[in-house]
Amino acid sequence: MNIRTKIQLTVFCFLLCLNHFAHSVELVIGEAMIKPGIQFIFEGAVKDSISPENYHLDVTKTDVHLEARVNWASENLPAGTPAGGFVPYLTITAEVRNARTGDLLAVDLVPHINLIDNFHYARNIALPGKINDKYDVVFHVMPPAAYTLSYHKDWRSKYGDQLFEAKTFHFKGIDFEAIARATR
Repeated sequence: MNIRTKIQLTVFCFLLCLNHFAHSVELVIGEAMIKPGIQFIFEGAVKDSISPENYHLDVTKTDVHLEARVNWASENLPAGTPAGGFVPYLTITAEVRNARTGDLLAVDLVPHINLIDNFHYARNIALPGKINDKYDVVFHVMPPAAYTLSYHKDWRSKYGDQLFEAKTFHFKGIDFEAIARATR
């Protein structure tokens, strides 16, 4: 391989890494673990074009792609549970409150899929204020609704007849500016 080819290959690999980095930059808002082994990672991600377009905020009007990655943890799991697997059928809502003005945005997060996080709950949002303001974010997580998920006797005997009790997670003083300025 000649020097020119090596340089071209190096530049190509560098640009490929930059492209991957641009697509994988995310602001971790907070993390939580609940029984029976469910891990939550709440994030602000780079705005993205989501389809169907008539159901999601247009990327040109979006500041942040708000996400909740909800997966089975890697250890201490119920028998038969796939480590890292997506936890479906949850209802997740988020409240984003501007810490300076008190303005509030409330949204529901719906299932999404991409090639970075795979299945996750998310929504494109426009922040209720300036991108350089600080925000308090609250995520409300409800287990699967009745008749959405059915429980076998062995599960009920060990864990009961609901996946978990409703949870609320609070995060204060979140700075979305860098992620809101980023583009894909």
